Amino acid sequence: MPKTQIREEELELHGHSVSYRIAGEGPPILLIHGVAGSSLQWEPVMRLLARDYTLLAPDLLGHGRSAKPRGDYSLGAYAAGLRDLTVALGIDDATVAGHSLGGGIALQFAYQFPERTNRLVLVSSGGLGREVHFLLRAATLPGSELVLPLISNNRVRDAGTAVSGFLGRLGLRAGPDIAEFARGYGTLADGDARRAFLHTLRAVIDPGGQRVNATDRLYLAEDVPTLIVWGRRDPIIPVSHAGTANRGMPGSRLEVFDDAGHFPQLDEPDRFADVLGEFVSTSEPAHADAAQMRARLAQ
Repeated sequence: MPKTQIREEELELHGHSVSYRIAGEGPPILLIHGVAGSSLQWEPVMRLLARDYTLLAPDLLGHGRSAKPRGDYSLGAYAAGLRDLTVALGIDDATVAGHSLGGGIALQFAYQFPERTNRLVLVSSGGLGREVHFLLRAATLPGSELVLPLISNNRVRDAGTAVSGFLGRLGLRAGPDIAEFARGYGTLADGDARRAFLHTLRAVIDPGGQRVNATDRLYLAEDVPTLIVWGRRDPIIPVSHAGTANRGMPGSRLEVFDDAGHFPQLDEPDRFADVLGEFVSTSEPAHADAAQMRARLAQ
């Protein structure tokens, strides 16, 4: 079987370069990464699903190879940017999947653009409760602008063992949890990336925890087929939030990976791809109904 080709491309939207990975053919799945992450985190899943689906994984503004302007890094702005990207690429609607911060963006996307959302997939998602790891809460404290350059400089990044030990003591598990957080913090040596990271984080988290909560609006997605995937050993966002989402979205499907941490798509990519592919192939896409939405909002 030929190796799946994942193309790295970019286009300009509103004067800013947006980088994205794209692969495969078939019904589109939009894959949204988390804070300090990039589209690279979706590559294993893209390779496994590209035979049956079109996989689109952008680098969010402020992340990866995309531009890092001074601007709006709210969930709403991210959702609007993804709407514009899919329009520019000729994608009318898609299954929208988001990990961590990306889950919060996926929820916002479904709320703002229901006509473009066929299905919703929440992976270790933000926006479902107050609790979040101390490491992210600490990064929102005043003065973190002065500390982040110190922990992300070349000397610290090159000391892989020391970084892994530090993150391990904070409760992160060996494997993708530590590797991805070390990689993410390593990108913050760049001043523009650091500013974008702080703006993004402070839009959704404060020193007390997550400050954006979508649970009061979950009922609006009742008719959107929804898959919730979580790692039982997630040290960043507790697995109890998966139950909150499942209860708040009647008919949603919950899959808990007992041996996975915050990155189930990296801990167990084969199982994740099987679950996602089966969910998309066996569920009917949603069709937005303005009258139904109006009736729900009027309740």
